[in-house]
Amino acid sequence: MKSSAVTSAAVTTLDTLFLFGATGDLSRRYLIPSIAHLVRDRLLPPGFRLVAIGRQDMDDDGFRSWLRKELPDQRARNNAAFEQLLAVTHYVAVDLSDRAAMAAALSPYADRPAASYLAIPPDLFVPTCEGLQAAGLLDAPSRVVLEKPIGHDLASAREINARLRGFADEDRIFRIDHYLGKAPVQNLLALRFGNTLLEAVWHHRWIESVDILVAETAGVDGREGYYARYGALRDMVQNHMLQLLALIAMEPPSSLDAGSLREEKRKVLRALRPMTAEDVCADSVRGRYAEGVVDGRAVPGFTHDSETETFVALRARIDNWRWAGVPFRLVTGKRLAHRTTEVLVTFKPVSHWIFDKPPYSSAMPNRLLMRLQPEETIELGLMGSLAAPEWGGTELQPLSLDLSMPATTQRRIAYERLILDALHGNQALFVTGEEVEAAWAWIDSISAAWDGCGETAKPYPAGSWGPAEAADFLPITVPASSRPVAGS
Repeated sequence: MKSSAVTSAAVTTLDTLFLFGATGDLSRRYLIPSIAHLVRDRLLPPGFRLVAIGRQDMDDDGFRSWLRKELPDQRARNNAAFEQLLAVTHYVAVDLSDRAAMAAALSPYADRPAASYLAIPPDLFVPTCEGLQAAGLLDAPSRVVLEKPIGHDLASAREINARLRGFADEDRIFRIDHYLGKAPVQNLLALRFGNTLLEAVWHHRWIESVDILVAETAGVDGREGYYARYGALRDMVQNHMLQLLALIAMEPPSSLDAGSLREEKRKVLRALRPMTAEDVCADSVRGRYAEGVVDGRAVPGFTHDSETETFVALRARIDNWRWAGVPFRLVTGKRLAHRTTEVLVTFKPVSHWIFDKPPYSSAMPNRLLMRLQPEETIELGLMGSLAAPEWGGTELQPLSLDLSMPATTQRRIAYERLILDALHGNQALFVTGEEVEAAWAWIDSISAAWDGCGETAKPYPAGSWGPAEAADFLPITVPASSRPVAGS
């Protein structure tokens, strides 16, 4: 099947960014600081301007004053760049559900094509695009950038994608998963395809299992309404974790262009084996945090009256030649013991053990650990005799090759890379509609299986590593002393 991604021989660089949801949490914490950093480093195109759109009734000066108050760190660290950004920032207050009002308010800025960044709920995507179209701001080469989630399930995702394609061609729709903008995530491609040592053994003949862990210490405070609708499965697994899985499991693309990369990821997502009610009893665990202690601070539990999970552990299987029989264990949760994102690849044991010590049953298999945050590390676990005395050369001990990445204040926020790519028209780190729908199809199979077998969320104390039932899903990197005990 041909990918829907279209590559253009001549891609226009845009110098206008419309930021919808400009007064929201995402814009304050990440998007506007990212744009200020790009101004500081002179990476934005000449004549750049930012048009911020929100519901609060302010004029340009009022919005600039509001930003100075809301972002004191930017003023302290990057004041010159921050003020330079404010000087080219305009503010528009408008109701996004009112197409006519949007067209009237935004048409003065239709003098040049723009990238419209929709940092708003998905139910506002279509009305906002209607207003942009009426204002003449979706004509080629203008682009639209969409924040996750794209829908709530497969049916809603398909509807949104179909409506969006009525406003713009697929090569002008940029669906963001900010994990793809993280430098350590991009390094997964470099490790896999830039090293013969890894690519030669990157399949079921040599790999025993793959673990992907995304653990957060934060809770859902202030987002209970949103989270109750999505939960850990839809909020984290459907996008971030499945994108990581696709990068790990994809076939080598013919090149690093957007079409080749995204086509190979789509193939992986479509090869995920759907779950049945029988599968989920053995291959999934749902959890929900109760009150507990995180980082030495007492925190309340998630008490919303829904059945929403804040923790999920899954055993996924990819039905293709490369990964036949290899389990991919996915674990994510809120209010866990430590914040970390890591990928652990465990290789199969050697076929014939010739050493005296340790016995074959106690030999540690080779493991490749790629930790993406909070610090970036790459560790390769081997067996060797370098630490043994001269007369005990046949006694092997675990050794670790540590390729830790030095901390640097110059490492870019993921959104910086993605905003630049959207302005320049590079879709390589964005997600196609087909990827979104393939991911939702697998997620829907899990939700339906949970409903079919009556699977409920198991309680776990905040500050722990999840429900006791999830002990077998956790990677070996979780310390034995803090792991939940199965059956307790």
